[in-house]
Amino acid sequence: MMLRRPLPHAALALFAIWAAPAQAELPEGVRAMIDAARATGDAAKVATALELARSAYPSEAEGIAAIEAEWAAAKAERDTLAAAQHEESIRSAGLFELWSGEGELGGFQSSGNSDTAGLTASLSLIREGIDWTHRVRARADYQSQNGVTSRENFLFAYEPRWQFGEDVFAYGLAQFERDRVQGYTGRYAISGGLGYNVVDSEDFSLSVKAGPAFRVTQSTDGSRESRIAGLVGVDFDWRILERLTLTQDVNALAETGGQAVAVFDAAGTTLNLITGLDFRVTDSLRARLSYQVDYDSNPPVGNVTTDTLTRATIIYGF
Repeated sequence: MMLRRPLPHAALALFAIWAAPAQAELPEGVRAMIDAARATGDAAKVATALELARSAYPSEAEGIAAIEAEWAAAKAERDTLAAAQHEESIRSAGLFELWSGEGELGGFQSSGNSDTAGLTASLSLIREGIDWTHRVRARADYQSQNGVTSRENFLFAYEPRWQFGEDVFAYGLAQFERDRVQGYTGRYAISGGLGYNVVDSEDFSLSVKAGPAFRVTQSTDGSRESRIAGLVGVDFDWRILERLTLTQDVNALAETGGQAVAVFDAAGTTLNLITGLDFRVTDSLRARLSYQVDYDSNPPVGNVTTDTLTRATIIYGF
């Protein structure tokens, strides 16, 4: 009877290598976790899933790195395509498309030339293009006591901006105001100049602008004055907490957020300052408490230089 020889050690080693899998794969549950994170499109969630996989299976670092590289390449391609489609939609949009905005409604209490309480309403619209931004704002304050109108303040403003540098922009401004309490039935102003975005982040933004202006004022006494003036403006927004935002408006054009504008000429200086505190209730609804100061260094006879206005309003964005 013939006896079988034992296999050499080298043959045994080759057999073991052939019988064992070439490389252990990630468990199905781990792959499902990574795929679920990728399906959300959220880069932070994908990074977290990949990091967990690396920690649990350090021997699979090479395979995980390949998954990460494939995800990054696919995301970059999707982002490039989405950006191109967004730019094309802006270029092909009509004049009345791509506008967004917010409406504001509430009450106010004033002191100075008028100690009254009443209603306030405003509408703000914005259209952001590739290089151009268009802003429109209308505001009305009205008070009637015993059938007699005691406050009637209206403002309409249009401001286009051209962003020709990373932080530098050119602006234009056309504005109409009427405020009988401050002594004028109409105030028309046009201005143009340059601005600079000092800070522009998600939680904090600050920009300044300045330029020459031309202003025509029709007073309640029937007189009319036209003057060359200068304009200086500041826009400021600071999100203190996730749902709490401090806004500062110092501008003849009061926008959502903070803005301040001073207009000055040989006869005097006017300043409009609005400070607000916004509390976000939902993505579309905010509550705002704001304080406005209107200063005129040379008011009509019988009027004081400073008016203040406190507003409590509800804002709906669309």
